[in-house]
Amino acid sequence: MNVLSDHFAMFREGFLGTVELTALSALLALVLGTVVASFRVSPVPALRVFGTAWVTLLRNTPLVLLFLAVTLGLPALGLKGWDSFWLAVLALGCYTSAFICEAIRSGINTVPVGQAEAARSIGMTFGQTLTQVILPQATRTAIPPIGSLLIALAKNTAIASGFNVTELGTTMKSLNADFGYNIFVIFLWISIGYLIITFAISGLFRLLESRLAVVR
Repeated sequence: MNVLSDHFAMFREGFLGTVELTALSALLALVLGTVVASFRVSPVPALRVFGTAWVTLLRNTPLVLLFLAVTLGLPALGLKGWDSFWLAVLALGCYTSAFICEAIRSGINTVPVGQAEAARSIGMTFGQTLTQVILPQATRTAIPPIGSLLIALAKNTAIASGFNVTELGTTMKSLNADFGYNIFVIFLWISIGYLIITFAISGLFRLLESRLAVVR
C-alpha cells in the first residue's frame, strides 16, 4: 500500500495519461475506421483498393513497428515538431482503425441487400444510403466487437511507454528503476489501473448495446 500512497501523484499522472491516450486514439480509430469501411463497400474501385490496402497493411504490421515508423519516419520526412504523445495517438489510432473498419464492414454485411436496393430505388445516393440506412443498422451489430477492440486498444497503450509517453507503463518503469520497489507490487497497482479503464469501456459498450438493441 505504501507504493500507492507515497507516489499517488505519479500513479495519477500515469493513469490520466493512459485514459487520455486511449480516448483520443479511440476517437481517431472510430473516425478512420468508419471512413475506410465506407471505402471498402464503395462502388468506386479506387476507394475499394485503398480501403483493402489500408486494412491489409495495418492489420499485418506489428504495433511496435508502426510506432517506430511513426516516431522515426515522420521526422525523417520533414514532419518535425510533433509531440511524442500525439505520435502515439496517431500510431494507435491508425492501427486500431483497420480492425474497427472490419468490424463495421461485418455489421454492414448483416444488413439485408434489399435495404440498399430500396434506398437506391427512391433516388438516394450511395452516401445517403450508407449514412441514413445502412450504418445506423450496422452499428447495432458492430458495437460488441468494437467494444472488444477498444479494450485491446487500452492495453496496447502500454507500448507507448517505450516511446517517451507518460502513461501507466512509464509509471511502472520509473518506480522500479528510480525507487527500487518490488516489481510485483508495482505490477499489481498498475494492473488495477488498467482494469478500471477496461471495465469502464466494457460497461459503456454493454449500456450502448442494451440501448440500441432491437426486439426481434
